Amino acid sequence: MPHLTTDDGVKIFYRLDGKADAPVLAMSNSLGTTHEMWAHQMPALETRFRVLRYDVRGHGQSAVPAQSYTVDRLGKDVVALLDHVGVKRAHFCGLSMGGVTGMWLGRYAPDRVDRLVLCDTGAKIGTTEIWNQRIKACREGGMQPLMQGIMERWFTPGFRQTAPQEVEKIAAQTRTTPAEGYAKSSEALRDMDLRNEIAAIRAKTLVICGAHDPATTPADAKFIVDKIQGARYVELPAAHISNVEAADRFTKALVDFLTA
Repeated sequence: MPHLTTDDGVKIFYRLDGKADAPVLAMSNSLGTTHEMWAHQMPALETRFRVLRYDVRGHGQSAVPAQSYTVDRLGKDVVALLDHVGVKRAHFCGLSMGGVTGMWLGRYAPDRVDRLVLCDTGAKIGTTEIWNQRIKACREGGMQPLMQGIMERWFTPGFRQTAPQEVEKIAAQTRTTPAEGYAKSSEALRDMDLRNEIAAIRAKTLVICGAHDPATTPADAKFIVDKIQGARYVELPAAHISNVEAADRFTKALVDFLTA
């Protein structure tokens, strides 16, 4: 299994798929999932791109370091991955926490990012009180007490009823996320505020949002669009994990933007 060891000693799992000579697309998972969350997109992507997926520190097959996590650190992990695989510049697509990492890259590592896709994310997500409640619950009881609330935010009632197998695929990733990895990532998101930073982003940007997303709402997405010059906006009939709930439309919007 390919891993990168970062400069602070953390092993990050990654994988490369697709055409070796194609443009590189890096993809970053949400809080509480793994690189496998992009499974629906891969058939269309790997025929056009060299796709770099990875598990954010504290998730999946990556290590769970004891030190605190910051958005700055999550962004530097991506830069280290690009260096490790010999890529100077790549497209980037991130959802939720991954989208926050994308905003950091667009602002602080602009020479490494070509086109930027920010999905179901916000320049400031939630409140300190909400994050602290989740962090406390996670550290005291593990992931299970959080599962119902997470799935209710992530998928609409109709999708949970009609596509339980798809919901369970994501739920399994969340259920098995190390509690401390989830807690430390939540601390990074709690302490993050990029609202005054993102206007400096110059990458061509697409913002995708689920119309029924209660976690990072269309208003949050439109704030990003208004701040980033020339950013485009696509709204899908989905809640938070729009790449699963509206998979075909998400994939089309992503591919159309990256290949235009």
